[in-house]
Formats: sequence, structure tokens, C-alpha cells
Amino acid sequence: MFPGEIDVQPSTYLEHLGTIFARFVSGTQGSGNISYGVRTAGQRYFVKTAGDPADPKPYLDFNGRVALLRNAAKLADVVHPVLPTLHAVIESPGGPMLVYDWREGEHLGTNRDDPNSAHQRFRALPVEEIVTALDALYDLHARLDAAGWVAGDFYDGSLLYDFEHRRLTVMDLDSYHHGPFRNDMGRMFGSCRFMAPEEFSLGAPIDTRTNAYVLARAALVFLSDTTLDRNAFRGSNAQYAVLQEATTTRYPSYTAFHQAWTSA
Repeated sequence: MFPGEIDVQPSTYLEHLGTIFARFVSGTQGSGNISYGVRTAGQRYFVKTAGDPADPKPYLDFNGRVALLRNAAKLADVVHPVLPTLHAVIESPGGPMLVYDWREGEHLGTNRDDPNSAHQRFRALPVEEIVTALDALYDLHARLDAAGWVAGDFYDGSLLYDFEHRRLTVMDLDSYHHGPFRNDMGRMFGSCRFMAPEEFSLGAPIDTRTNAYVLARAALVFLSDTTLDRNAFRGSNAQYAVLQEATTTRYPSYTAFHQAWTSA
């Protein structure tokens, strides 16, 4: 259905393809990407582009944003219910366009202090519902880890939640790295609420152990007050023990963490 290449800008192509019912422009996010919700032939799609080449505000230039989109396309080899299907990569004068399924849901990474925000309403859900969502998130990362992917810049801004259908969606994994590597930045990109110590240490290895730490932090964000305060944690003692080990003495691998969490 989608061509492999077009000779016009992404917005022009999409306006002729169907109805653009949503726009996510550079002013609403720091990445510089511009994305669209498009309806065509009775289907809805989410289309992500590298944005305006002349936009000077994002932390990455246009070529950097293009590189991340091409990296994100490689994750399509990992199939999981919480990941939207990638239908096509369309080459354009404005860089690659990634065409995904449209997923309903509210963004868990905005207005975190507002009690009416999706973030706070998700945290207020029954423990069992949050754990079910975490289980899906952890199962996805078991597949990613097995395929050699290391989490990068993962945080609650990577998550959508459909409250009506109790469905989690994981998105924006553009900064995931295929294979272990060393921190060449010092303070890496990401939210400190989720980041592992090695993501602040120049030259430190970033690998499967990092996956375990980052994903354990997700449970402390959503089931606790982001700390290891046992009184604040709403889960079981067994779950707490797993998260405590994952973020202190550390598991040797993501697999070890995931197995321990599943057992708990």
C-alpha cells in the first residue's frame, strides 16, 4: 500500500494520502521530530518523521534525527503486542517516514504532578492492573534483550496507556542501542528517575545489566514514590526484594531480573 520512496515532503504526501487528524510538532517535544495521525482507506496510522531540517532548537540536528529513525526501524524485527506494528519506511526528501499502527492511549510522561494527569491516574490504579502492565513491559524487554538491544532514553514518556481497554503501548525506542557499548557522553540522555548509575559515568559499560536497572526503576516510579521506601511501595514483599536487588547490588543480566520478577 505504501511506496518505498516519494519525491515530495512528508506533509505534502500525507495530505494527499488521506486525512491528517493529529499533528505532533516540534514545539510540543524536544526531539525535533514531527509526527502525524493519518486516516486512509479506513485505517489509522501514526507516521513519524525527522522534522524540519532547519529547526535549530532540538538537541539533535536533522542528520542525527534521521539516524535515530533508521535505528528505530531496525527494532521492527522484534514483534510484541505492546509495540505498534511498523508497516513501512518511506524515503522522502525530508528523510525517512516510519508508518506505524495508530494506538489509542494517554501519554504517561506529561503533567506528572497534576492529580488528573494520565501519569497520576495510572499510578492510582489497582496494584494488579499496574503489575499486569509492567509484566507486558518486562516481557517486551525480555525479547529486546534476547535480540541484543540495550535500553537508551527509556522513561514514562515512552508509554501510552489505554485506560478503557487496559492496554499498554511502548513507543519512541529510537535511542536503543544494538549490542553493549560504553558511555561516551558522561551524563547520557534520559530521565534521572529511570537511569542507571553507569548512564552518568563516562566510559562505563552499558549492557544487559543496565536494562535490568532501568526497567526495575519503572516499577518504583509507578508502584512507589520513585524511592526504595518500603512503606511507599504498594507491591508485595517478594516484588520489593527483586526491585531492591535490581537497583542496589544489581542482577548480572536482564534475564536474571526478569526471571526473579516473574517468580515474585
